[in-house]
Amino acid sequence: MSTQPEPKKVGREDLVEIPGPPEIRRREAFGESGLWAGIATTQAGLASGWHHHDGNDTIVYMLSGRLRIDFAEGRPSVEAGAGDFLLIPKGLVHRELTAEEGEAEAVVVRFGGDGPATVEVDPPA
Repeated sequence: MSTQPEPKKVGREDLVEIPGPPEIRRREAFGESGLWAGIATTQAGLASGWHHHDGNDTIVYMLSGRLRIDFAEGRPSVEAGAGDFLLIPKGLVHRELTAEEGEAEAVVVRFGGDGPATVEVDPPA
């Protein structure tokens, strides 16, 4: 018997609101073992807490707005806008900051691990 999932379509109107930090609205399309996909909307001018995505690599495709991602360990920040892709490797501590001029919306896909989607951590020194 195969454990491969069945093909499935989820329309934007069928996305399911899931819990998350108050500054990020997350709507899930798929949530399977080792795979998560959905849309994240971050309010204008707000920053998420410092966190990582455990064993999950994360790909972000910006639909609208501007976002800056700050990384721990002295890594340079990355800025992205509509049409840009970002890769956030598993376990890499970071935070998202949305531009003051408007909210940001992105398609987010996490894959590879079965750990928690988000692990909150203390700010880097």
